[in-house]
Amino acid sequence: MPSRGEAEELELTVLMPCLNEAETVGICIEKARNSLELNRICGEVLIADNGCTDGTREIAEQLGARVVRVERRGYGAALLGGIAAARGRFVIMGDADGSYDFANLMPFVDQLRAGYDLVMGNRFRGGIAPGAMRPLHRYLGNPALTALGRLFFKSPAGDFHCGLRGFRREVIHRLGLRTTGMEFASEMVVKATLLGLSITEVPTTLSPDGRSRAPHLRSWRDGWRHLRFLLLFSPRWLFLYPGFASIGTGAALFALILPGPLTVAGATFDVNTLMYASAAVVLGAQSVIFAAFTKVYAVTHGLHPPDPRLDRLFRFVTLETGLLAGALLLLAGAFGTTLALDLWGRHSFGDLDPRSTLRLIIPSTLFIALGFQIILSSFFLSVLGLGIGGEDEPREGAER
Repeated sequence: MPSRGEAEELELTVLMPCLNEAETVGICIEKARNSLELNRICGEVLIADNGCTDGTREIAEQLGARVVRVERRGYGAALLGGIAAARGRFVIMGDADGSYDFANLMPFVDQLRAGYDLVMGNRFRGGIAPGAMRPLHRYLGNPALTALGRLFFKSPAGDFHCGLRGFRREVIHRLGLRTTGMEFASEMVVKATLLGLSITEVPTTLSPDGRSRAPHLRSWRDGWRHLRFLLLFSPRWLFLYPGFASIGTGAALFALILPGPLTVAGATFDVNTLMYASAAVVLGAQSVIFAAFTKVYAVTHGLHPPDPRLDRLFRFVTLETGLLAGALLLLAGAFGTTLALDLWGRHSFGDLDPRSTLRLIIPSTLFIALGFQIILSSFFLSVLGLGIGGEDEPREGAER
């Protein structure tokens, strides 16, 4: 029930996802309701029941909280169900295990009232009580994943996985959040950053949780899910930058070894190394192409916001330019193959010195592989990019 009557428009929903939190949910609800009353906030406490069987639901209802059932299991699923059911203009979410201080909601409310779309708590700035966070999480997991999130997405958040955070409900609905596990915390921050929402953070504290059972969090499993999400949502770091590095390294070795053997510190690099350099170029090109595929797919399916760079890309990198580039590479490969066959014929199709012939064969096969790859990728990229900019859009001044 709202703290000041259902007839009034609610300003705030305090949302707590719950899965068997009977030991601690009561104190969390009381703190939240007291904070609403003390600060004269028109709000409600909402429990997202994710399959409780220990009396959590009954305790919450007795204390005046509203309870909604969320059948689909998972931390993210519970929060998605709770956000959909929330009545407040603002939502502050937090775990009901007693680790977060629901008595101190005003720093979040103040920033939301000031116009911010997402207000993150920062436990490292506010204080972590002894025993409240495992050393693995405090010194490795959270700092490392937060650093990656800030690097990949330029997010201002200093504590990606703080479970206490506030946001404008209608703005968060626009993010299209969909993950159902613990990685939901990362998804919210990443998508908010990509869409250019205004984000700030406030110090908050973390206390040891009050449960006698083990937490639902699984360090390595959930840490991997967070990392996997960050990588999948950043094709630049997953595909593009490694691809360019592979192409650059392979091309440099290729250029050094193609004219003849290269000796460094007594070690001689010859056609065997040339073959690996060729493979590095092919694999790097494939990685860069996958970066383009992933970016286009993410934008067209609403996983990433529209990117003006894609419009520019499809104005210059069309199916025709891809086919032309691929055809030129195939021709270069065919020309090199013809030269190699002619050399073999002049030796009566007998044995040849591999150190000389492979300097024709390896570049030729490299060009053929790249050409074929570019042609196929151009067709697929054109299918993925239908409707994104490009030549099919009406030109200025043309009939519409």
